[in-house]
Amino acid sequence: MRFIILFISLCISPFIFGNIIIVGKDKPINSIIKGIELAKNGDTVKVFPGLYKEGRITITKSITLIGINYPVIDGEKKVENMILSGSDIKVQGFHFIDSKHSSSNDYSAINIIDATRVIVENNKITNAHFGIHLANTTYCTINGNTILGQAVSEQSAGNGIHIWKSSYAFVTNNHIQGHRDGIYFEFVTESEIRNNKSENNIRYGLHFMFSHNNFYAYNIFRKNGAGVAVMYTHHVRMENNVFEENWGTASYAILLKDITDSKIANNKFISNTVGIFMEGCNRIAVNKNLFNKNGWAMKVQANCVDNVITNNNFKGNTFDIATNGTMVSSSFDNNYWDKYDGYDMNKDGIGDITYHPVSMYSMIIEQNPTALILLRSFMVTLLDKAEKAIPSLTPENLVDKKPKMKPFKL
Repeated sequence: MRFIILFISLCISPFIFGNIIIVGKDKPINSIIKGIELAKNGDTVKVFPGLYKEGRITITKSITLIGINYPVIDGEKKVENMILSGSDIKVQGFHFIDSKHSSSNDYSAINIIDATRVIVENNKITNAHFGIHLANTTYCTINGNTILGQAVSEQSAGNGIHIWKSSYAFVTNNHIQGHRDGIYFEFVTESEIRNNKSENNIRYGLHFMFSHNNFYAYNIFRKNGAGVAVMYTHHVRMENNVFEENWGTASYAILLKDITDSKIANNKFISNTVGIFMEGCNRIAVNKNLFNKNGWAMKVQANCVDNVITNNNFKGNTFDIATNGTMVSSSFDNNYWDKYDGYDMNKDGIGDITYHPVSMYSMIIEQNPTALILLRSFMVTLLDKAEKAIPSLTPENLVDKKPKMKPFKL
């Protein structure tokens, strides 16, 4: 984005000059806290391998803290491992273990609060309540960290990367698993989430709340309890992500609730219960996505208006589109549907008859979920064929007027 170059220059410049302070178990300075106390703004503290049990480590100076071969900072399940506050701080190359857990407080391995231009990268975090927690920050980067939790329930678990009331955050190249939500944004603006892998989390791989003008791309969200949720937000771009194997009775690849003026493009939705669930969403562009082997490719509720679903490939889904009303205010033209059995007499690549992607059976299931037991029965096939010939229950205006005969090259 437009502010990246300025951001990088602001982050790098404080770390170029300064003294180097060596910390190690067999060195004159054998305490990380002592090394930080001796450091001045612009200095670098290098920490050699070892196990460091020093309670809560606090950094408020503009310094760089670098671990050599991943020295271990142990919270002993008693304290947060580290607190960062201020500006121009960098923490790199440590293994944080056993931060304090609580069902009522947001304890974390690394807590970044009231800070700007902080970089936390290439660290390992194991068995933390919250992995990395940011609050009231600007221009902070969380890059290349491995965050492995041991959560067993939503009530007792924290999030892998949790950002609250911040702006210009960059979350890149992290691997998060075993937490409540892999990545959580609330009241976060003008930020990017790129190249992360968020998997096997109890609830969401990514969770947005009231977070506008953000961009997430090239991430993998796999085998999370309920996939990804984006709620009460506008102007979000979701591009080039992979959503796969998010299965369960309440599981979606993406759950969108009250989202406006956003874009979902060039993503892959593979083997999810529901690819995209949209409720109260307006002016969403859904294009150039692959929906493959999902239970439902998309569920678009009747209260969604002016959404454009176009140039997508729908292949191997049990149901392509489902809705809960008879009137639809979104368009579904120029998609490829593998269930389309029309013809193309003039060979222009566009079907000569319109396609109704909503089956009568899917409408019945919306009202009576237990009817799913009849899936693939002869009677259901017969009823769907009759409904396509003479629509009566399915939304008459939910049609693709220009269905593609061949899938797009995405």
